[in-house]
Amino acid sequence: MDAISGNKHEALHTLLAQLQTHLKTEQLWASVPPSPEALNSPEPFCVDTLSFEQWLQFVMLVRFNHIVATNGVLPIQCDITPMAQNAFKLPNHLNILATILAIDELISAP
Repeated sequence: MDAISGNKHEALHTLLAQLQTHLKTEQLWASVPPSPEALNSPEPFCVDTLSFEQWLQFVMLVRFNHIVATNGVLPIQCDITPMAQNAFKLPNHLNILATILAIDELISAP
């Protein structure tokens, strides 16, 4: 892995930690995980089985933290912001939205 990729992984690690903190601060962090069946939904963002904040916590954060921890290959593009804007209405969750936008921009940057 080159220095640029390493920096991107480090930056993503920081943003993921910020997102977790914001979800906890906004009292959107679940203490009980959803069922395995709910996590295996074929729908985008598991919209049929999870709330968006559950998807962030139990799917997106888990996957991205694993990629960072293993220095894995990051996705080429990330476009979570539109779904987040739909799920989190302004101005209540500005910190969450800003962090998700930063994650999208970091991952999608060349």
